Amino acid sequence: MSSCEKQSGRPTTPSRRDFLRAAGGAVAAVAISSAEAPKVHAAEDNTIRLALVGCGGRGSGAAVNALMTTGGPVRLVAMADVFERRLLGSLDYLRKECDERARIAEKVDVPPERRFVGFDAYRKAIDAIAPGGMVMLATPPAFRPIHLEYAVERGCHVFMEKSFAVDPPGVRRVLRAGEAAERKNLKIAGGLMCRHNPPLEEAVGRIHDGLIGEVVTAWAYRVHDPVGWKPNDLHLTELGHQIRNYSNFTWLNGSFVLDWLIHNLDVACWVKGGWPVSAQAQGGRQVRTEPDQLFDHYAVEYRFADGTRLMAQGRHMANCWDLWADVIHGSKGSAVLGEGVVAPKIYRGWKPARENIIWQSKGKLEVAYQREHDLLLDAIRQNKPYNETHRCAMATMTGILGRMAAESGQEISWDEALRSDRQLAPGLETIASLDHPAPVLPDAQGRYPIAMPGVTKVL
Repeated sequence: MSSCEKQSGRPTTPSRRDFLRAAGGAVAAVAISSAEAPKVHAAEDNTIRLALVGCGGRGSGAAVNALMTTGGPVRLVAMADVFERRLLGSLDYLRKECDERARIAEKVDVPPERRFVGFDAYRKAIDAIAPGGMVMLATPPAFRPIHLEYAVERGCHVFMEKSFAVDPPGVRRVLRAGEAAERKNLKIAGGLMCRHNPPLEEAVGRIHDGLIGEVVTAWAYRVHDPVGWKPNDLHLTELGHQIRNYSNFTWLNGSFVLDWLIHNLDVACWVKGGWPVSAQAQGGRQVRTEPDQLFDHYAVEYRFADGTRLMAQGRHMANCWDLWADVIHGSKGSAVLGEGVVAPKIYRGWKPARENIIWQSKGKLEVAYQREHDLLLDAIRQNKPYNETHRCAMATMTGILGRMAAESGQEISWDEALRSDRQLAPGLETIASLDHPAPVLPDAQGRYPIAMPGVTKVL
């Protein structure tokens, strides 16, 4: 029974951490020749040199997936983070905790001289593998455009975690970097792993083939328990404290509707076959007491060019109805799929009942975490075209558009949003240390500024 059929309960999709815990078996490194792909490999033995920039949970998970690929030898040779303790914790995890299941420790070669700490650490890690290496970008999304630009400039292939920017100027930088990568024949993958989940790919293909008729409406849900908050028990500077809690600050992660709901926004637009032209929305803080910037609920109505709608709900509150999925209605049927749904289902009619199922996947969503890396590294080795930058930027812009509409209380068009020059944190390149002033500061009660619909300006 799907989460939509139950209409309650916790999300059923394994997280990346769950995937790592469940991963098993030895992974053999089989060298293959790809002499036709110039500058792909940094060594004559065809080993692809990897660098990890951002060593938290997302980054460590990406490193495991890259090291578990089987198409040829890979080696992690450089790591970078603004926090040394996080870098060392990730390195210890990759060397010890994962080894019994994935046999990846032998592929980790990061001596002290290639462990870089600080706001310029990304440059040093990328330089250590440039050109022709592959960098995994997994810092808070605010820094993604800066790091992507430098990786492309230095001739490196890229895996970049979602989200990919936090404001329209950042999206435009990502788009320009993607175009530059195309000209340089560099390969770029983005962490919207649902696009590489075979059961979901099949489900979307069947919808595109007309199994449920014309797509009329779509709903994207991410409603679950509250986002956590870490007090400053490590006595960090204000900037360090905010980066440690990046999910709680709009300038760092772009808001809950962007960084958490992005997968199912992307899936809904994939099903629809395009991106919205406008959005109007509601959102605010109703029960949340943590002193951060988070709205605890969002409701965004996106409009497509043909007049059809996508409704997105984002909520993180305790003791409330939970759902993590996309629900699609067509003129002849419906579907329940997306992130949070292990086995996509397609129904005749609009009632998601077992007797109405006309197609059901028996696959597992978790394979997508590994597959996105397998596809990227295969493209690097075989010198095949591979650049997901544009799609990733458009999915990001969809989330940003929803946030802008909710924070302002206005209907905003896609075009005016994308043209906006308003930055959430101007001058990030100038930050040299954790002593730098943070882009937002708490008031006398220790609370941070929160957007006010009808008052906040977003354009």
